[in-house]
Amino acid sequence: MNAPQRLTVYGAGLVALFVAAFTVAGLVVPKAAVAAWSMPAEGDDPAAMGMETGMETGMETGMETSTAPDAGPHAGESAAAPVRGLALEQDGLLLNPVSAPDRVGEDGTLSFSITSADGDAVTAFETEHDKELHLVVVRTDGAGFRHVHPKMSADGVWSIPWTWDAAGSYRVLTDFVPEATGENVTLSRTVEVGGRVSPEPPTAVSTSDTVDGYTATLTGDLGTSGDSRLTVTVTKDGEPVTRLEPYLGAYGHLVALRDGDLAYLHVHPEGDEPAHGSVSGPEIGFMTKAPTPGRYLLYLDFKVDGVVRTAHLVLDATGRE
Repeated sequence: MNAPQRLTVYGAGLVALFVAAFTVAGLVVPKAAVAAWSMPAEGDDPAAMGMETGMETGMETGMETSTAPDAGPHAGESAAAPVRGLALEQDGLLLNPVSAPDRVGEDGTLSFSITSADGDAVTAFETEHDKELHLVVVRTDGAGFRHVHPKMSADGVWSIPWTWDAAGSYRVLTDFVPEATGENVTLSRTVEVGGRVSPEPPTAVSTSDTVDGYTATLTGDLGTSGDSRLTVTVTKDGEPVTRLEPYLGAYGHLVALRDGDLAYLHVHPEGDEPAHGSVSGPEIGFMTKAPTPGRYLLYLDFKVDGVVRTAHLVLDATGRE
C-alpha cells in the first residue's frame, strides 16, 4: 500500500472514531444537560451572590432572589416574602467593603459607602423610620446585636465610631431607600473580628425578655402566608408601661433575622406616626412576613424616659395562614 492509500485509510478511521464518540456522548449525556452547559450560569457575578473575598463565610453567601442557585435548606422562598439582606448588590446598588477595627477592644471607625451601577457614590436617600439609613450589626450566632445610625459625609461615606466587644463573624446590614428609585433596599457584608470566639448556645424559642426591669412579652404567630401581626406588651414590676416614647417614627422598632443565615425581614409598625412628645403603651403592634418556615431572632428597641433598651425574642415561623 502506497503512502496516499495509507493516508486515506487513516483519515477514514478517524472519521469513524469521531462518529462513534458523538454517538456515545448522545447516549450518556442528555441533550438538556448539553444545552445547559452552553448557557451562562445565573449567579456567576460574585457581587450578586453576596460574596466578599476574604470576608464572607460559606454560610453567608446567600442569594438575594430565588432566581439564583440555592444550595441551602431554604429553597422555594419566592413563594413567600422575598429574601433580603443576604447580598451586597441589589438593583444596581453595591455595598462597598466595610472598614472597621479587626480586633476586640480596638477603638476605631466603622465606615462604608453605597455606589450605583456607574460607580458613583449614592448621596440622596429618603427618610424612613426617621433616618436615611439604618445600620444593623450582629454576630452570626445572633449575639452582639446593634442597631445604630451612622452619619454620611458629603462624598457619600457613612461612618460611626466603633469598638468590638467580642470576636467572631459579624453581619453588617444596611437598610435604606435611595431617592432615585424610592424602593427599600437591604445590603450586607460580613466582617471578621479576630480573637477567641465564645459562641452563644443554640437559640431557643423565647417570647419574653427583661431588660433593666422592663419586660417585653410577644404574642402572635409568625407565618409565611400573608402578613403576620405581632404584638409586644411592655410591663415593669407586673404593671403596664404607658410611658413608651416615640422612637424611629413609632413607639418601638423591631428587627427580625432568620436564624442561621440572618436573612432580614422588613417589619412595619402599626398605626400612624406618633407626635413628638406623646407617649403610649403598653402594647406595640407590628406587621411582617417570613420568607420560609423556621426560627427567627427578633430584637425590639423601645424607649422610656429617654433611654432606648433592646429586648431579645425568638419565634418560630410556620407555613400556616
